[in-house]
Amino acid sequence: MSASQSSVAKLLESAKRGEQPALARLLTVLEAEGPALLAQFPELLQPTRMAFRVGITGPPGAGKSTLISRLIGEWRTRGLRVGVLAVDPSSPFSHGAILGDRIRYTEFATDREVFIRSLGTRGSTGGLSASAWLMVRAFDIAGYDVVLMETVGVGQNELEIMNVADHVSVVLTPESGDGVQGMKAGLMEIARLFVVNKADRPDAERFQRELEAALEYDAQPRTVLCVSALHGRGVHELAQALEAVRVSGDWVSARNSQARWRAEARALLMIDAERKARIRASQIETLGDFATLMRELKASV
Repeated sequence: MSASQSSVAKLLESAKRGEQPALARLLTVLEAEGPALLAQFPELLQPTRMAFRVGITGPPGAGKSTLISRLIGEWRTRGLRVGVLAVDPSSPFSHGAILGDRIRYTEFATDREVFIRSLGTRGSTGGLSASAWLMVRAFDIAGYDVVLMETVGVGQNELEIMNVADHVSVVLTPESGDGVQGMKAGLMEIARLFVVNKADRPDAERFQRELEAALEYDAQPRTVLCVSALHGRGVHELAQALEAVRVSGDWVSARNSQARWRAEARALLMIDAERKARIRASQIETLGDFATLMRELKASV
């Protein structure tokens, strides 16, 4: 699929006016067209306002989606516009998100100030599709206040979320206790806030104390909160903590840091390289074609 520059320009203008169908189409175009659109439309690189990006990550079964649903409600009571980019495992055949648009968020289906989009990992091992770097920019253009980014729970490989989100929360459960030390080399080091979900279960408070002890000597201050997303307990306090970070505005300068630009550049270069690889591979029809490609690869090393 290829979209003309004029049609993309119209989508941008419609998305700015808050038209959700235009935002949906813009996200699709950004995913399909890739980094080239950033050069054609500089406003995607330098939007007049930026949405606060909150990364929600953690192991499978931790209750991330339920927690996000609660957080959407909290921010909506504050009158804020909320976007959700939910990254699901990809189908190995279609490369689309297996779960599709989240049925867990159906209570917000008619809320015109909430926009939810599912996105496949496309084989990424970092828990985050490279296309997410492009797509999240559309929420800036559309004037959203907060974007919640849920990543697939793949443990230590979730590190990319720390480069695209402005704030990262790791969701754990009381049963995660035995694996805390093993996770510290990766997943545990990317977050500023840890959420012990399912706090109504036995040993939740004990796990919270163990987690706080494990983080006590870290150079970066970290917070541990206990919540029960299913029953709504502690979610208001969590939302207040996240809102304090958003309002402070400290994340704006970090968004424009050298480290963030380099991380995004790597992700976008990978999108371009993967697209070229698919085109070149599609030209292979015979063993001779394959041998020619191998010679090309050897020559390029």
